[in-house]
Amino acid sequence: MTLDNDQTEWFADTFARLVANVERAIVGKTEVVQLAVTALLSEGHLLLEDVPGTGKTSLARSIAQTLDGTQSRIQFTPDLLPSDITGVTIYDQHTNRFEFHRGPVFAHVVLADEINRASPKTQSALLEVMEENRVSVDRETHTVGRPFMVIATQNPIEQAGTYRLPEAQLDRFMMKSSIGYPDHTSTVKILAQPAQARGGIVLEAIISTDHIATMIDLASVVHVDDAVLDYVSKLIDQTRDAPDVVLGCSVRAGLALVRAARTRAISSGRDYVIPDDIKHLAVCVLAHRMMLDPEEEFRGATAEAVVERILERVPAP
Repeated sequence: MTLDNDQTEWFADTFARLVANVERAIVGKTEVVQLAVTALLSEGHLLLEDVPGTGKTSLARSIAQTLDGTQSRIQFTPDLLPSDITGVTIYDQHTNRFEFHRGPVFAHVVLADEINRASPKTQSALLEVMEENRVSVDRETHTVGRPFMVIATQNPIEQAGTYRLPEAQLDRFMMKSSIGYPDHTSTVKILAQPAQARGGIVLEAIISTDHIATMIDLASVVHVDDAVLDYVSKLIDQTRDAPDVVLGCSVRAGLALVRAARTRAISSGRDYVIPDDIKHLAVCVLAHRMMLDPEEEFRGATAEAVVERILERVPAP
């Protein structure tokens, strides 16, 4: 499958409409919204980590409302069980059969709110479905459909009653981002909005799930030159060789970076990836997958700074 100009223009126009619709609820955060929509159209998942009150849940809810599909919200708590997420098989006395009752993970967009409050056992219930779009319960496999996206939130400053996400879980998220506080102008604009119900602004769906699936297919065939792939491979290698890094990025990270770069390219009106696409996405795709040396981290080193340093050191094609 090759892209023509009409398909590329339609994708870029639709991408802009999706971002504009979400920005009705998330004011002044175009970059973050673009990253979230890019993750959706790259069949990836998004982790939002930020202080309370910055709009993490609102962004996730706005993405879900923009699609004319199903959505669910899971409030993660320490007593949440894996079956509360995936579903459970129950024996029906009337039919004398076991029936599978689907959990909230069976939706097009799943909001996992405060995911680090659940135990590692419950968090692991998402590993299979985030990687393979299916759930295995009692030796039976159930697919969750397409598109499928998990948007998880967590607060970095609330440590009581939280569990750090394991590396295997972090590696399932295509991107990690934060929203941050709005600037002065955006804050005034937010405060000037008419009083809303406690649920916030309710957005109208502007695109069907079938069209989202079409956009995913179009993004997947964007051309990536061998030189760009070589560049990505060198970046991944450098994360493993960095002196202040204990665990570098996996091949899954490289695949995620290429998929996201394809989506960014076609959303910009191009049918090919350029090195700037890789550079623009490298920090949010790679940084959260790296484990720093504890001593270096204590001295103030950050994974984001390591990726930035690698981008400066490795020459782009």
